[in-house]
Amino acid sequence: MPPQPSQRFVDHVVLITGASAGIGAAAARRFAAEGARVVLAARGRPALERLVEELRAEGHRAEAVPTDVADIDAMRALIERTVEYGGRLDVLVNNAGVNYRGELDRHTPEQLAQIVQVNLSAPIVLTRLALPHLRVRGGSIVNVASLAGRIPVVHEATYSATKFGLRAFSYALADELAGAGVRVSVVSPGPVDTGFIMEEIEAVPDLVFSQPMSSADQIAELVIECAADGRVERMRPKLGGYLATLGYLFPALRRALVPVMERRGRAAKQRYVDRGR
Repeated sequence: MPPQPSQRFVDHVVLITGASAGIGAAAARRFAAEGARVVLAARGRPALERLVEELRAEGHRAEAVPTDVADIDAMRALIERTVEYGGRLDVLVNNAGVNYRGELDRHTPEQLAQIVQVNLSAPIVLTRLALPHLRVRGGSIVNVASLAGRIPVVHEATYSATKFGLRAFSYALADELAGAGVRVSVVSPGPVDTGFIMEEIEAVPDLVFSQPMSSADQIAELVIECAADGRVERMRPKLGGYLATLGYLFPALRRALVPVMERRGRAAKQRYVDRGR
């Protein structure tokens, strides 16, 4: 018989953005299994409502709030609806993300602005809106970044910039709120086997595949653990995170390592492509 989930989040109200699929949906299932009341936000209403129906059918408490996090008024309404539904807010998971891959000049200014708005501006603004409620009981904020926030990825320059920024925001805010009882964490995954990568695998840079692929459930576990203990950062795979940090600290080492890692990633990527054929 598989081990039963713990009940660390009984009656806690957890708000998750980007919750209709991938890491967000996996985190929603995990928090719900641990007794939380989950409020799920994403742009895609049908997928969001299907997930809520699934959770309710299993006896969990869940609410769908279709939201475009690029819209500040929509984020205000999301926080208001969350508190109206649950009477409180204990955990905020900033997971929504978007990316347009390829050389910078292939993308419109509007696309580049959207990456910055969704990946960086929205978590900052939503955190600001949530803070008065999180302070009441000493809540947690978990931001989902990427190993691309530890080492820049060619052809994902804007995406990398937003993830570097989200990590910096998380670390600075963790120190700022240390005396306020609100914990701030950031999760930095490598490649994750979700539609975010796999649905446009040919466009994904080879470097991304130099690290082992994680499942959405494995990253959701990191989110849960950060919400529970407040560790400032968790990475998966850990070795990839440490290598990325070394490359950041020693640029010459990064320039030497990247071609080797790209060759390794190219071979791994081809295996995934072949598997899908």
